[in-house]
Amino acid sequence: MTFPPSASRTSQTARTVLHWHVHGSWTTAFVQGRHTCLLPVLPEGGPWGGGRPAAWDWPARAEEATPEQLRDRADDIDAVVLQRPEEIELTERWTGRRPGRDLPAVFVEHNTPKGDVPSSRHPLADRDDIPVVHVTHFNALMWDTGRAPVHVIEHGVLDPGERYTGELDRAAVVVNEPVRRGRVTGTDLLAEFADTIGLDVYGIGSERLGEAVRHPGVAIGGDLPQDRLHTEIARHRAYLHPVRWTSLGLSLIEAMMLGMPVVALATTEAAVDVPPDAGVVATDLRTLHEGLRTFRDDPGLARAAGSAARAAALARHGVGRFLDDWDRLLDEVVEHRASARHALTTAS
Repeated sequence: MTFPPSASRTSQTARTVLHWHVHGSWTTAFVQGRHTCLLPVLPEGGPWGGGRPAAWDWPARAEEATPEQLRDRADDIDAVVLQRPEEIELTERWTGRRPGRDLPAVFVEHNTPKGDVPSSRHPLADRDDIPVVHVTHFNALMWDTGRAPVHVIEHGVLDPGERYTGELDRAAVVVNEPVRRGRVTGTDLLAEFADTIGLDVYGIGSERLGEAVRHPGVAIGGDLPQDRLHTEIARHRAYLHPVRWTSLGLSLIEAMMLGMPVVALATTEAAVDVPPDAGVVATDLRTLHEGLRTFRDDPGLARAAGSAARAAALARHGVGRFLDDWDRLLDEVVEHRASARHALTTAS
C-alpha cells in the first residue's frame, strides 16, 4: 500500500494564524506546528470565544486573545483559518481586516454535505478569494464548491502509541451524541451488532444511549478523558465503526494507531482509509457480523490485523505530513495575497 509522497516544505516561516477552537482533535494536531495560533476568547466562552480548552494539553504558542487584543495585533496576523461561515464577519469585526481581501484566509470544511447530496452547495461556493480545504477526498468529491479553489489536507493524528491488548472479547465503539444523531452514526445498528459481540460504547452523550438502544450486550463506557479512553478501548478485541454519514472519524484513526483491528461500514472515507489487511469494511451487514465473530474467536488474527491498521494509519495520518501540508498551503495563500497587493500598488 502506498500513498502520494509529500513534497518538501516550501519554507521554515513561522506565521501568526487566527483560528477558533472548533474540533479538539483537529486543532490539537494543527497547533503542533511552528506557527503562533491566536484563539479568540470571550468572558462567557461559548462557540465564538472558548479559547484554549482545559481538556487538551496544547503548546504555549496556542495563545488566547480577546477581540481587543486581536484588534491590537491585527497587522501581525498573517492568515485566518476559518471553520464556520460566521467567522468571516467576526474576523472583520474583531481585526478590522476582511478575510480573503485584506487578510489571507482559508476555510476548513470538516463535514460531509447535508441535504440534497450530491448537489449540496458549499456556503463559500460563490467566492473565489477563500480556498476551501477538505479533510477527506470524499468530502471534496461530494460538496459543490462552485468557484472556490479546493484543497484536500487529510487528517493528522498524534500517535497515542501501540496499546492494544485485545483482552476483552468485546468490541469498542466511540461516537459522540449517538441519540441525537441516530441513523447518521448507526445507533440503530448497535443492538443487532450486540447479538454477535458485546459492545462498549464511549463518547460525548453516550450516557443517554439507553434512550435509543436497549440490549443486554450493549454497555455504556461514558465520555472519558482522551488518554484513558485510548487505554480502555485498546483492551477490546476489535473496534466497530458503524457510522453511515460523517466525515472520517478521528476516533477510527486513533483506534487504528492503537493497533486495533477495525470492522467498519464502507461509507464515506472509511471505504478507502482502512486497507483490507487491517480489518473488515463492507456495506453488507452479514459480512461485518462475520468479521466481528472472526476477531472475537481468533485473537491472533485480530492482533495481526491491528498491526496492519496501525502501520496504515501512521503512514497516512502522521502529524508530520499534516503539518507539512498546512505549511505549504499557508505559504501559498499568504504569498498570493502579497503578490496581489504588490500588483495593485504597481498598477496604481
